[in-house]
Amino acid sequence: MPRRPLTFRRDLHPDVHRDSGGNMAEEKKEKKEKKEKKIGKVTHYFNKIGVAIVELSGVLKVGEKVHIKGATSDFDQKVDSIQIEHEKVEKAKKGDAIGLKVKKHAREHDVVYIKAE
Repeated sequence: MPRRPLTFRRDLHPDVHRDSGGNMAEEKKEKKEKKEKKIGKVTHYFNKIGVAIVELSGVLKVGEKVHIKGATSDFDQKVDSIQIEHEKVEKAKKGDAIGLKVKKHAREHDVVYIKAE
C-alpha cells in the first residue's frame, strides 16, 4: 500500500497563526527583527580603552542607535564617535573597519545591529 504524502497543516504549526481576516500571518518575532538590521560584526575589542573594531556590512552614522549582541553581550547604545585609521568620521560605509567607543564589554564575533527609530 503506497504512503500518502505528508501535508503541512498551517493551523497546527506553532509559528503561524490566523489574523482577524482569516489570512495567515507570521508570528510577532519577525516584526521585532524588522526593527533591527545587521550592520556589522565585532572583530576585536580593546579592553583598556573600551573600543570595539567593527567590520561593517552597511552604512553607520554618528548619532544612530546600535544594539550589540553576542553570547554574553547584549546592550544598546548611541554611537558617539566613529574612527577610521585614528581619524574621526561622521559616517562609515560598507566594508570599513571602524573603531567604535562602547559603554560595555564587547567580544569578538558579537553582532552589531542598527535600531530603526
